[in-house]
Amino acid sequence: MLYPLVQISYIVASILFIMGLKQMGRPKTAVRGNLLGASGMLLAVVMTLVWVANGGMSDEAVSFWFIGAGVILGAGIGAVLAMRVQMTQMPQLVALFNGFGGAASVFVAAAELFSRSGGEVMTGDVLIATAASGIIGAVTFWGSLVAFGKLQELSWMKKPFKVPMQHVVNGGLTAIIVLLTIGMLNSNSIGMHITLYIFIALLASVLGVLLTNPIGGADMPVVIALLNSYSGLAAAATGFVIDNNVLIIAGSLVGASGVILTQLMCKAMNRSLFNVLFGVMDAGGSGGNADEIYANVRSTSAEDVAMILETAQRVVFVPGYGMAVAQAQHAVRNLGKLLEERGATVEYAIHPVAGRMPGHMNVLLAEADVDYDKLLEMDTINPTMDTCDVAIVIGANDVVNPVAKTDPKSPIAGMPIIDVDKARTVIIIKRSLSPGFAGIPNPLFAADNAMMLYGDGKDAVLEITTALREA
Repeated sequence: MLYPLVQISYIVASILFIMGLKQMGRPKTAVRGNLLGASGMLLAVVMTLVWVANGGMSDEAVSFWFIGAGVILGAGIGAVLAMRVQMTQMPQLVALFNGFGGAASVFVAAAELFSRSGGEVMTGDVLIATAASGIIGAVTFWGSLVAFGKLQELSWMKKPFKVPMQHVVNGGLTAIIVLLTIGMLNSNSIGMHITLYIFIALLASVLGVLLTNPIGGADMPVVIALLNSYSGLAAAATGFVIDNNVLIIAGSLVGASGVILTQLMCKAMNRSLFNVLFGVMDAGGSGGNADEIYANVRSTSAEDVAMILETAQRVVFVPGYGMAVAQAQHAVRNLGKLLEERGATVEYAIHPVAGRMPGHMNVLLAEADVDYDKLLEMDTINPTMDTCDVAIVIGANDVVNPVAKTDPKSPIAGMPIIDVDKARTVIIIKRSLSPGFAGIPNPLFAADNAMMLYGDGKDAVLEITTALREA
């Protein structure tokens, strides 16, 4: 009687996962979607434990002391992270989550192998799934750790280490891993399966580091989406290893959604996945001479910006990674509210790859209680940017660089951008004229309708707010 009930609960959990993913497709319903997904996982875990307690998965006794200790330890670590990690550090946390998901798949598949050390040999399909869990899980774990280091800007990770003939090395490692997997399939010895699996996991770990190492910070949104997909695929493979339907479904959903998100990120950057993975740009232009481009840059002050905003009817904020670094989201929200109190329409233009992970700006602004309806995607706001009185760019660079549309030889040629250059007045808040991740100058900074307000993003916005209140 218990087995059918467990399977039904798995179906219900899967439905909750699907509904949750659907709800998370919009910022306004994302919280509800997250709760639906979490409820589905809670149901699946509880029913699995009930099944295990009744001997449903093994004839051997299962110690719930170890399970309870793991739950308490994991919950404690999760609670600490939830309270201490800043919203600006979400990309790093997501990278770690992806990595730990991959590591879990490696160890679960290994545990299943070791549990058979004195008995039944795995069938071919299960061996393939086991090898896939080890390969994808190890690549995900170590690749995610490298991504974490880059996002955290660890000193030893700022510049990728050079590997001679890296593509050849990567190809060689992949070939060896495939040969070891074939060896697992052709062996009837469980001891040989275990030995080959260990080598597969070790070589896949090296491959994970080498694949992620050359990828630059500009491509991190794509990398995180891809690693998220990998973690899901590893979980799905592990589901086949332990014959768990809900794990197969959940992993497949994560894997598929991660692939779709990766493709959307690549489209938003006008980059192919091949170019991202191999750490190169589609084009090789320099973007022009910075001294010549910035010859006519005009600077402004917080007081002057406040005077301009006094008469503005429509103001659009364009956030970027600089806003995240300065933790300026709350200051931006307060300035937006002040402008609305004065009768202005305030909106926020969100570029898909602004920041270090998909939806980074949405997360930060939502954390500052900005109304979801005011967060407009690039394709929605671009057609009306010419009716914007003031566009305030905070820490964004490449995603507003008009060179993407005018110079076919530029490294960002063809990348969709937010058309802030069409606004009547553009205020760029930035510490300096330093380039973005693409390493090229931005002619927007020297445009006739643009002015630079130099300084920390948060401090600059606070100064504008103070000046506007005193006006």
